[in-house]
Amino acid sequence: MDTRHIQYFIAVCEHLHFTKAAEYLGISQPTLSQQIRVLEGELGMPLFDRIGKKIVLTEAGELLRLHGGRMIQAEQDAKNAIIELFAGERGSIRLGVLPSDLDFQLVPLFIYFHEKYPAIQLQAFSTIRVQEEVISNKVDIGIGLKSTPDPRLVQLPLGSEPYQLLVSRTSPLANKLEIELQELEHIPLVMYPLGYLGRDLVEAACRELGFSLTTVMETSSATSLLQLVRAGIGATVQPEHLLRGVPQQPDLVPIPITRHTPFRHMELVYRSDRFISQAQKQLGAWLAAFFQNKDDQKLKDISQLAMIHPKQE
Repeated sequence: MDTRHIQYFIAVCEHLHFTKAAEYLGISQPTLSQQIRVLEGELGMPLFDRIGKKIVLTEAGELLRLHGGRMIQAEQDAKNAIIELFAGERGSIRLGVLPSDLDFQLVPLFIYFHEKYPAIQLQAFSTIRVQEEVISNKVDIGIGLKSTPDPRLVQLPLGSEPYQLLVSRTSPLANKLEIELQELEHIPLVMYPLGYLGRDLVEAACRELGFSLTTVMETSSATSLLQLVRAGIGATVQPEHLLRGVPQQPDLVPIPITRHTPFRHMELVYRSDRFISQAQKQLGAWLAAFFQNKDDQKLKDISQLAMIHPKQE
């Protein structure tokens, strides 16, 4: 099978619409339809059921999507390996990161990475579905919450960190040295919506004590949450080191949560069957060092750490 035909097929799978897939591919809709018919003729089976203006994958289509995606990735891995061997480090790296970590923590590391690998294009994506994005080959490396072991993934633990309460400097709570989780029941909070990983993690800890959080406002943006806290709308519960990558925040006061403290457990993930370039290994090592070392050591220190190697090596 021609991998070009597979690429066309995958595009239709993702859009489930021939016109939209054709626009994405930069070809005409009749040309795309013809190429899919060629592929179906080669396989001797239809790949899509056409129901009016809608299309759905047939059983044969589902199988081709599974194995065809691997074919495309294998071809790209071969190209990447040869490029690295003969042309030195170049190309791109796609990194998936939880939204709050991307907003506040990682920019200094990205700057340092660019200094060391100026020919590499680093693409950082904000996502709450890190493992899914890695498995589907939408990103090369991911940083997310610890998940169930998956044989398709290399999953490297990055340690744990507690959640804390963040309040405005003008809040009546600002002078507290610590607070118990149970006390959050009666505190107005601004939080992520239910379904977001950080919110669900904290809610789970609260449910064990028989209560749920009371929110006066919800937003999916960590930046917005902090602005709401500064405005005195409410407090928020965030990871302890959320703000370590930004200048000092004198208008925000962190209060440690004692007893039944919620923790988040982080991991670095990438596919076990993927070619991992030297630059990807180095970025993985620096990310691991960044999340495992909670002090303010200089980023250059992490370049001394050992490389991360994939399972196949």
